[in-house]
Amino acid sequence: MKLEIEKKELVSLLSRTQNIVEKRNTMPILVNVLLEAGDQHLKVFATDLEVSLTDEVPTKVLDEGKVAVSAKNLFDIVKELPEGIIQLTKKENNWLEIKQGKAVFNIVGISSEEYPVFPSFNTDSFLKVESETLIDMIEKTIFSVSNDETRYHLNGVYFEKHSENQKQFYRMVATDGHRLSLVDRMVDEKSGESLPEVGVIIPRKGLQEIRKLIDHVGGEIEMAIEGSQLIVKKDKAILMVRLIEGKYPNYQKLIPASLSRQVLINRETLLSCLKRVSLLSNQKSKGVTLTFTDGRLEITSNNPELGDAKEEIECGYEGEELKIGFNARYILDILNSFDDEGVDFKLDGQLSPGMIQPHNDSTYTCVIMPMRI
Repeated sequence: MKLEIEKKELVSLLSRTQNIVEKRNTMPILVNVLLEAGDQHLKVFATDLEVSLTDEVPTKVLDEGKVAVSAKNLFDIVKELPEGIIQLTKKENNWLEIKQGKAVFNIVGISSEEYPVFPSFNTDSFLKVESETLIDMIEKTIFSVSNDETRYHLNGVYFEKHSENQKQFYRMVATDGHRLSLVDRMVDEKSGESLPEVGVIIPRKGLQEIRKLIDHVGGEIEMAIEGSQLIVKKDKAILMVRLIEGKYPNYQKLIPASLSRQVLINRETLLSCLKRVSLLSNQKSKGVTLTFTDGRLEITSNNPELGDAKEEIECGYEGEELKIGFNARYILDILNSFDDEGVDFKLDGQLSPGMIQPHNDSTYTCVIMPMRI
């Protein structure tokens, strides 16, 4: 294998593989990427057996061939080289020579035959989705995904097609048992044929890689589900994500049917106040107390080791005093995902969940469980 390629093209190609390759040495081969030169293109393959990426760029191929090399070592070397043409040459012992001007690097490689077989698919029924729509849905749910490995079915976002009032929506839902995020976005009348009626669970890492792929290329992407795989295509890039098996909980039960009190609060004011007051909260639980009185919201925190904090802001609350505790980090995550200036905070009692929505967007709902004060 021998080829010549522009540095910026190679850096762009390799950067998309960096978070996919397995850094924990459960299988040492997975720290590598597979490079394949042929048909005047350089193809790269990367996998951790859960998420797999293949992409390619046009290049000048002098000799066809393939080799597997350390993804990190190759990327670190290439990004430090100056702009211009880089020559990659596979040696007889599966080493890879990286050459530019007077700089020569040789890194140990592995035979391409030892690299895992890249997953394949047969479907040609792809759903076209606007990148902005998909990124928006991921940003509004991914922070609620559980980190608890024992509850593996909660380690991803539930994705389904949802019908309401004779309209169809894509829906993403995530919950870790303490909070829930749900977002609906309208389905194009011409799309949706390849989505199964039963929802699927997309793992967090898969969503992060989809987001990264979209950041690199933008525009419209194509998605399909075949068996236990989610396939995402954009130009020459193909990302394959193994879906999480298992039944997702009935998330509808976690959404309060009716809450007696609704408060309109300025998002920016609440966000900055919470950031300040939570600095002196318990560092693990991040607990803060919200006390609602007519036209006022007082936010307090207390940590015997650090001190205490109290701040008051204006809000549209009316009625009896209501005091309730929440994890400040959960509310901050929600507020950071909002675009609206106004926040609708819906409450019932001290022990009931709170529901937060953007004032002008009822298609996005967040629920958080209260903390004992």
